[in-house]
Amino acid sequence: WFKRASLIGCQTQPDSVKTNRSLVIISFHYCLPLLPLHRGRVHHDMATVVKDAAEAVRSRLNAVLAGVGEAPSTLISSSPEWKALEAHAVAVQKLHLKDLLSDDARTTALTREAEGLYLDLARQNATPETLQLLLALAEKAGVKTKIDAMFAGQHINTTEDRAVLHVALRAKRNQVITDAGKNVVPEVWEVLDKIKAFSERVRSGEWKGVTGKPIDTVVSIGIGGSALGPLFVHTALATAPEAAAQAGGRKLVFLANVDPVDAVRSLGDLNPETTLAIVVSKTFTTAETMLNARTARAWLTAALGQEAVAKHMVAVSTNLPAVGAFGIDAANTFGFWDWVGGRYSVSSAVGVLPLSLQYGFGVVRSFLDGMQTMDEHYRTAPPSSNLPLLQGLFNVWNATFLGHPTTAILPYQQSLAHFAPHVQQLSMESNGKGVSLDGTTLNFGAGEIDFGEPGTNGQHSFYQLIHQGRVIPAEFIAIATSQQDVYLEGEKVSSHEELMCNFFAQPDALALGKDAATLAGEGVPQALIPHKTFTGNRPSLSLLLPDLTPCTLGKLLALYEHRVATSGFVWGINSFDQWGVELGKALANKVRASLAAARSNGNALRADEGFNSSTAALLGRFLKQYQPKGPSDGAPALPSALQSA
Repeated sequence: WFKRASLIGCQTQPDSVKTNRSLVIISFHYCLPLLPLHRGRVHHDMATVVKDAAEAVRSRLNAVLAGVGEAPSTLISSSPEWKALEAHAVAVQKLHLKDLLSDDARTTALTREAEGLYLDLARQNATPETLQLLLALAEKAGVKTKIDAMFAGQHINTTEDRAVLHVALRAKRNQVITDAGKNVVPEVWEVLDKIKAFSERVRSGEWKGVTGKPIDTVVSIGIGGSALGPLFVHTALATAPEAAAQAGGRKLVFLANVDPVDAVRSLGDLNPETTLAIVVSKTFTTAETMLNARTARAWLTAALGQEAVAKHMVAVSTNLPAVGAFGIDAANTFGFWDWVGGRYSVSSAVGVLPLSLQYGFGVVRSFLDGMQTMDEHYRTAPPSSNLPLLQGLFNVWNATFLGHPTTAILPYQQSLAHFAPHVQQLSMESNGKGVSLDGTTLNFGAGEIDFGEPGTNGQHSFYQLIHQGRVIPAEFIAIATSQQDVYLEGEKVSSHEELMCNFFAQPDALALGKDAATLAGEGVPQALIPHKTFTGNRPSLSLLLPDLTPCTLGKLLALYEHRVATSGFVWGINSFDQWGVELGKALANKVRASLAAARSNGNALRADEGFNSSTAALLGRFLKQYQPKGPSDGAPALPSALQSA
């Protein structure tokens, strides 16, 4: 009876529901309340009973599917381990870091070191018990199992049915990492060997432009992960002595924004005769990248003729037909794979090609080796001493359990100026999700808002807020031995030591604060005491690297890649898709078509365009105020800065 009712209840659902076995279980669950309903009634026709039951089941199922009613939870938040942390958070919020930091044993328990990186978690709003509870939650969430699955090539990106194998991009040549039973490492090294050979040809002067001059400038054209990650690494390597020595007089610039101002700033001062453009687009269809690529092609051909494309443009893509149609020789195309997400693609040809052209393949190989070292640490280290795993757990602790969803990334090293923007994408695109892997709406906050600026610049910008305004967990990053240093006669400390004084002071200022009694004892006027009081008890972590060589830079980047993945593993979300960026793209396509139509219709939008009144008004105003100068006689309309002399 119940089986039949349950099956009818499921069979009356759409096909997508029929295939979901878990809904059969839900059907049985919601049939049980029908027992007393039917015991009190006389039914001469069993079919009527079954039909009534099925309708009731279907009604309850629809309620569950709509998010109304109760269903067995698949979320980690329903676990005892999660509940224990929720209760523990209430207790911890009654503690103050000023007292916690007086416990030396606690400091030792919250400090870790691995692969030369020193991680101090003692200024987190946490106790050793917090750490144990977080580790128990990680075990419940299957974090270690998920790490193993990622390295094994299982398709943990379930919404796209893909493996997540950015770790294969920096694997040693003899490693075995598989996707669908196939070892992908030989393919990775085939691309790396091709990059090494090509970069050596360009750097040695063997590869020349159409006028016979060697290439000394590279423009990397890409957006998102194709720009943010490589730009971060380039900025960090530019002042590293071993990398700078290899760069010589070479120049590397990145063209990302479709704004023509970015094109002028990137290309305006360059010599087309000595410039090589790299078009980075997996599908060779990314709207912004391809428009910028066409702009670069127009700039090159205006100065050098159509034959310039073959000698001055190469591609990083998997779409060889589109690359060929653009005019780039397929032999000068460097591939990557769909198991590489854009924000994780720095260690693919996306980053390795431009960086090798600038610094030489040897420097980049050292960077990849650093990443591989951290990969192995993440894969093999026990959770209690696993740096990325611990960082990821404390991000969950702060963002979800303590209610602090924003994190400040604060590197005390100017060469890490572009680290925070890269982490923004890495973290927010990965973990900015509202549903679990099985599509269940989360009943807790996941993901974090990341921002940052190098110290000490940030101190004179937004530290006021994090000291006396909102509670924002901070991640302080510093380098023991600076890439560069200045020590002037008569100064008490070197410039790097002055920087480090702030690195050591700021976390304590956030943690300890300054109370009214202390201020009164210092003779501060009573009226000013509320304004000068620092409540303290504001969490942070400190990460100290021994230096910032290509190798340690690789370790730092991989650390943060895995820190982000760990948080996602705990939250039970898919950190490796990015459906949230698709809707805006689709709407932009609609706007593009409407703008093009309006330009040919006297700059007037048609009434049936389907835009809401606000958007229609904005578009109308734009059409009146901006009158583009179109191409004439087949020549592109380029800014004067991009026109050949």
